[in-house]
Amino acid sequence: MTTEHVEEKVRETLHAVALDRVRAPGDLAEQVMRRRGRRRVSQAAGAAVAVAAITVGAVLGFGGGDGSGQDRPVRPAASPEGWKAWQKDAPGASERGCLVDGSALYCAGYKYDAAKFDANTGERLWAVKVNGEGDGIDHPFAVRDGVVYGYRNHTVKKQPNGDYMGGTDLMAVDAESGDVLWKKKMPQDDRTDQAAMLINGAVFANTPSLRTMSALDPRTGEEKWHYTWKKGIACERAVLSGVPHLLCTRDTDKPHDTDVFRLSPASGAAEKVTTLPGRHLLMGSTGDRMVLAGERKPSDRKLRLTTVNGSGAQTWHSYRMPGEGATTDVIGDRLISVTREGKASAYSVTTGKTLWTAPAGIKMPHEDAFMFIAAPVVSQRQGVVYFLNPTGDLSALDLRTGEKVWHTRVDIDEPGPGRADTPQLLLYQDVLVALKGSKMVSLLPRTGG
Repeated sequence: MTTEHVEEKVRETLHAVALDRVRAPGDLAEQVMRRRGRRRVSQAAGAAVAVAAITVGAVLGFGGGDGSGQDRPVRPAASPEGWKAWQKDAPGASERGCLVDGSALYCAGYKYDAAKFDANTGERLWAVKVNGEGDGIDHPFAVRDGVVYGYRNHTVKKQPNGDYMGGTDLMAVDAESGDVLWKKKMPQDDRTDQAAMLINGAVFANTPSLRTMSALDPRTGEEKWHYTWKKGIACERAVLSGVPHLLCTRDTDKPHDTDVFRLSPASGAAEKVTTLPGRHLLMGSTGDRMVLAGERKPSDRKLRLTTVNGSGAQTWHSYRMPGEGATTDVIGDRLISVTREGKASAYSVTTGKTLWTAPAGIKMPHEDAFMFIAAPVVSQRQGVVYFLNPTGDLSALDLRTGEKVWHTRVDIDEPGPGRADTPQLLLYQDVLVALKGSKMVSLLPRTGG
């Protein structure tokens, strides 16, 4: 079966699904992980991660990579000036998740491709209506220099059977007014973190063709340069300290070596910095290092991670997991893993050492349910890692020791469209914002002191 056939079958199977993680058979998931497809295929890629016990979460840069500054005790949370605890039901504006930038939340839902909320009060400040149907897993992915970057549909055409036939535009929105500044047509409905990202002086986006990444002017959307890889090659993308990198391997079922290229942000000139034996999957980046996972079976109890910096220097460590993984996230220098039994572990990406293993402090969803916990969130200032489950259980563990320091329950356990069964947890200074479906809850954790 060709790549195109695989993508089409996945698209048909998941057509009515709008979750950001979908459980799928392991063989299908492995194929999807190697082939970047349309938006529905991107959702299935989340399934591959779940099956392989590697869930890509938010990659936050904290510390210097050696865990320095993490030996102090947990500090009490302090509320930002002007903030008060709030709850909001925002139907159509938040089901696809949110992004925090300063004192603003930038969200998306089935009615709006972008909506700005005041993080202090929950007030909606502006919104960009969807063009056609607005389902999907995406929300604005970046904010820089007063511009919000996200996605919207570029067509409202219908198929012969009456179903919506969509396509994706990359869009830039004025963060103050909500005016759409420009749009750029994408070649597929991929809205994952691989589709577009910020680099030094540009937006690095998968356009105008499937095998091309272009640097776009952040104010106009005009192309500055582009880089195209050969047919039969699949490339993942990473940004290290503002510099784009590609991890490329042959697009076949048989494993091949992975080449790592660094591209000039100014010209797109490519330089191969290293070759890794075998196929590797990008988990995220931390500082000037990308974190890669070697291929593994769901039954494997060890996860091998390789870090590669912009010069091609490599280090690797194997991590023994204490059970079947529910989520594994790279956050700064920490690899934080949670098993389906609710056991959390923290490992050092730099040294490979196990820092601690302890109960996560939340009830885990049943493995047969289409429900998942939120990606863990770390507060650098407080020295705490937070966990949230779909029913609203929220816990905090000491980042140094794994000791439970706080627990509460938030009122988000209500069905709804879009991301209804998968919550999201965001950090606004020391304030937490918990989301699921259309419900948003902002609270100050009672930790430390």
